[in-house]
Parts: sequence; structure tokens; C-alpha cells
Amino acid sequence: MSFAIIQKVNKESMKKKVVDVRSGDTVRVHQKIKEGAKERIQIFEGVVIRCDRKDSFTSRITVRKITSGVGVEKSFLLHSPLVLKIEVTKRSKVRRNYLSYLRERAGKSARLTAVSFDREAINNVHDAAAEAEEAKLAEETAKAAEAEVAKKAAEEAELEAKAAAVEAAHAQNS
Repeated sequence: MSFAIIQKVNKESMKKKVVDVRSGDTVRVHQKIKEGAKERIQIFEGVVIRCDRKDSFTSRITVRKITSGVGVEKSFLLHSPLVLKIEVTKRSKVRRNYLSYLRERAGKSARLTAVSFDREAINNVHDAAAEAEEAKLAEETAKAAEAEVAKKAAEEAELEAKAAAVEAAHAQNS
């Protein structure tokens, strides 16, 4: 009974469509980051070195990139609400599911052979909720910037009024 309930909850919280990501793909993962009261979208671009449990609710990918000469790996749950979008930018020919050998390699030896693929067809996965969330975040950022500009304009107007008052007082005393 309880396992059936867990499966039902998992099915409801799964995304309807997920991009077909494979090992060896170069992807751009758009992830929502919360810092205090603010939210922003961070893009992590790298090579997928591992795909786990493709048809499961807990399916995930491990993405690796080299930053400032240091290898950085991040795992992303594909059905997480924090992962807004995954774009496949390049597809490579690989014969394994787990590309752990890339960790020891650098430079030319770490290159993978590219394969041509239909980029638009693979990346054509529209999740209305994620797109609405992304638009909402952009709108909130724009409103915050607009409020900041209005606040600065009010401060400048106040300073100019004070300066005019001081000049008028100075003119009266002279």
C-alpha cells in the first residue's frame, strides 16, 4: 500500500518531457539558485560523464567541466524543479555509459569525436511551468532594477533640492 502511494507521488512530480541526454553530450544546464530572498538562474556547461536510471523519478546526469584548470563535476536530477532547462549543444561518439576515464585526461586526449545530430528536435522540449518560472524571475529582476533606479532618482532630486536651498540661503546672506 505505502509503495503504491510513493509511486503515485513520484509520478505526479515527474516532468512530462525531459531532454534525451546521453553520456558524451555537451550540455548547458539552467539551474535555479536561491540566495537568501533572491533567486537567479545559473548555467553550468560541460560534458555528461554519467546517466543514471533514465526512466526513473530519480534519473540524474553528472556533468563535468574544466574551470581554471580544475575539474568540476555536478550532478543534476532531471526531474528536479530547480533544473529549469537542459540544452544539448554537442553530441559525441562514446561506447560507454560512464566516462570516468575523462577525469585523468586533459587537453587533446580528453576530446571526444563529434557526431552530427538534429539539435532543434532534441532540444524541443517545452515545459510550460519552467518557462513561466523563468519569465517570472526575469520580470522580478526587471522590477527590482526599476525600483532601484526610481530610488536613486528620488535621492538625486532630494540632494538637488537641498543644494538649491543652500545656494538660495547663501545668496540671501551675501
